[in-house]
Amino acid sequence: MSYADKTIVCRDCGQSFTFTVGEQEFFASRGFTNEPSRCTDCRAARKSGRDSGGGYSSGGGGYGREREMFSVTCSSCGNEARVPFQPRGDKPVYCSDCFSKQKGGSGGSHSRSYR
Repeated sequence: MSYADKTIVCRDCGQSFTFTVGEQEFFASRGFTNEPSRCTDCRAARKSGRDSGGGYSSGGGGYGREREMFSVTCSSCGNEARVPFQPRGDKPVYCSDCFSKQKGGSGGSHSRSYR
């Protein structure tokens, strides 16, 4: 496929930027089908905002935020466990090791077989 430089208007700042032949070839080699909609500076600013836990300014449903973790005592082994939810006390809470054992050993209605 032959490519030619394209001029695109950034959706954030409104400035024009060039989507070069090299960038287009890179996108194609990675299987990306959409062209970039932000200039290099706006992409970098958006990425640094995500990396620092700033999240999305449009209320992106919590993406990019640090998840609140809660310390609990594992109901099986008694070790400390950190979980991403506030336990209510009406159900057992397991550390990741004991949870894996519980889940793997259940053999009940939660296991599925795909054929």
